[in-house]
Amino acid sequence: MTTNRLEAFSDGVMAIIITIFVLEMQVPKGADFESLQTVLPTFLTYVLSFIYVGIYWNNHHHLWQAVDKVTGEVL
Repeated sequence: MTTNRLEAFSDGVMAIIITIFVLEMQVPKGADFESLQTVLPTFLTYVLSFIYVGIYWNNHHHLWQAVDKVTGEVL
């Protein structure tokens, strides 16, 4: 089996992880800067988590570029 199916599966898992991160974010109560400050810690946590998952996803893709085919041992 080629690595395409396993790469597509891992892409889907990463997308679900990022979506779950967004579900924790709350809408600010107002439109002024003070209202945005209440959600700022959650937003910054999301940004840092998104960067971390993005780095992991990029490294994961580079790893699969070195693999020719997927065998039972790999799974």
